[in-house]
Amino acid sequence: VQLQASGGGLVQVGGSLRLSCIASVDTFSRYVMGWFRQAPGKEREFVAAVGRRNGPTDYADAVKGRFTISRDNAKNTVYLQMNSLNAEDTAVYYCAADAGLIRSSWYDEKHYDYWGQGTLVTVSS
Repeated sequence: VQLQASGGGLVQVGGSLRLSCIASVDTFSRYVMGWFRQAPGKEREFVAAVGRRNGPTDYADAVKGRFTISRDNAKNTVYLQMNSLNAEDTAVYYCAADAGLIRSSWYDEKHYDYWGQGTLVTVSS
């Protein structure tokens, strides 16, 4: 499985971005998809995850109500819509995939087998 993330960039505080991650795999719908991020000087952290049929979804507390994860299995793509961005959202964002995850493990990066290369989001004031 190869994952290619895109959509990062520079945005002002309060702005929006949509990240995309396309998977090179024949059976995309088998995989739970997640987004993680790593801010400068910090460890990588869970952002959001989505189940195999565009649901259910889980979010980190820091992004609830502002970010929305979704997927389009016909396009082998998972999205992260990010609204009301603030400086604390500045990070490299990674998409990840795993076929065997149970929901209680979605937040834990060590359970994901496949990772994209990351896309940088910079929120400026």
